[in-house]
Amino acid sequence: MIRQPTYFLSHGGGPWPYMHGPMRAHFALMERALRDIPRQLPAVPRAVLVVSGHWEEDEFTVSSAPQPGMVYDYYGFPPETYHIRYAAPGSPQVAARVRELLAAGGWPAHEDAARGFDHGTFSMMQPVYPDADMPVVQLSLKSNLYPAEHFEAGRALAPLREEGVLIIGSGQSYHNLRLWSPAGAAPAAAFDAWLRGALLGTTPEQRRAALLAWQQAPAARLAHPREDHLIPLMVAAGAAGDDPATAIYGEQFMGSLAVSSFRFGADRAATGFDQLAGQPVPRAS
Repeated sequence: MIRQPTYFLSHGGGPWPYMHGPMRAHFALMERALRDIPRQLPAVPRAVLVVSGHWEEDEFTVSSAPQPGMVYDYYGFPPETYHIRYAAPGSPQVAARVRELLAAGGWPAHEDAARGFDHGTFSMMQPVYPDADMPVVQLSLKSNLYPAEHFEAGRALAPLREEGVLIIGSGQSYHNLRLWSPAGAAPAAAFDAWLRGALLGTTPEQRRAALLAWQQAPAARLAHPREDHLIPLMVAAGAAGDDPATAIYGEQFMGSLAVSSFRFGADRAATGFDQLAGQPVPRAS
């Protein structure tokens, strides 16, 4: 099979693809970038493995239900958004292979046949595969959130790429809900500029070193008071091996917050979705 790329995608807030009105309009560019992903792939995947920033366990755990349910892990949204369903199938076979590869890499792993799709998965996957016809398997983070462990777990999972499985780390390049306003503009821009510098045009060794030391980045803890939405990037970058990174999406989300997404590998360019390329970094106040 043709080797699939890997991705780190900013997935937006709550059940946004199922909403309407002014709130929904904020996600227009993100949606266009997500919808473009199937075009970027070298072949139709056999399945998608989503490393979700919304699922943590003591040990790596993989969802194994053939027909996963839903996890409505958000609050304050319209009542109808607690009845939506993203009806993609799971894949017990891919789940077993994920567990096998992690175990071979020295990472004890478990299966969870009851785990449904959280919004880190279904809100991102709905624009990518709106017909919900692509098998999707979720992988949890380890609750310690250690960057190196997740990077090495990604390395262990890299053979999946040759087996037709698309690996997506689903999180957010900026995730500080207390500064989800123009007050967060400077730290979001500073961290985004650092992240692009760490991923784009660097060697694999430089990239790994920068990511593992992410807490030393400008505005690191303002951008990520808790790193649950950044750690999926470590898995995607670990699985990427030596493949170069490309920014496939970037904007001043809601007019002020720098948010980006990245692809590792493949060569089908994404055009028109990265508005942050070459942007200056605002001076922190």
